[in-house]
Amino acid sequence: MTGPTPARNAASPFARALRYGYRVPLLLWHLAVDLPLTLLLMTPLTRNVRIGDEPLEYRVIRLWQSGLMRIVGFHPRREGTPLPGAVVFVANHVSWIDISALHSQRMMGFVAKREISRWPLVGWMAWRGETIFHERGSSESLGGVLHEMLARLRDGRSVGVFPEGRTRDGREVGPFHARIFLAAVEAGARVQPVALRYGEHGAAQATVAFAPGESFVANFFRVLGEPARRADIVFLEPIDTGDAGGRRRIADLARERIIEAMSR
Repeated sequence: MTGPTPARNAASPFARALRYGYRVPLLLWHLAVDLPLTLLLMTPLTRNVRIGDEPLEYRVIRLWQSGLMRIVGFHPRREGTPLPGAVVFVANHVSWIDISALHSQRMMGFVAKREISRWPLVGWMAWRGETIFHERGSSESLGGVLHEMLARLRDGRSVGVFPEGRTRDGREVGPFHARIFLAAVEAGARVQPVALRYGEHGAAQATVAFAPGESFVANFFRVLGEPARRADIVFLEPIDTGDAGGRRRIADLARERIIEAMSR
């Protein structure tokens, strides 16, 4: 990523306490009231109900995730238009909030590390959000992931992936693994890069990212006390996998477009 990303700045203890004072009750309401209502609208009885061009359950997942982002202090702002149908969305990976940011704009089943399935609440929501869990370092697991991705794309559904394979410190976009694009090539599905920027011009990337050795719970509550910031979800020009010249070229092209958007 071009240009320096400012380091984490310690928020004023008094201001942080004030933010906890009103955000924690909102979070508890979101979990105790909004979440059960969301689940009531995701039963088999509502499976065929549609609002506009999307199923009701997709709409309520988007609303719940958008609400979570706002409670944590992010104001989502979309640029560009997410493609409909069978698409592989690829984004830079900063933190756990990336999934909420993307889900707030477009329903997609993510490929995520299996550890997330054990995270409090987030793991359960990821499962309900059609996440495909992958055991990192296992070729057998990756083969299963690619098979499931291909099945979903052929069924007309979308998939979201983080081709870096892991989160970083927020200061750079790492290399993209090309193998994860194999399903898109075989299904003839388009790939749409998405740039995730936190703070004005991405100035809060390092703040949002996990600190060395920081757990999910520690990161969540640290971010919960941070000042309110915007979150840009930038849907970029899609890539036609039939004309791109192979999965390595697709991976490089997607990364180039995200880096360019991050530096704007």
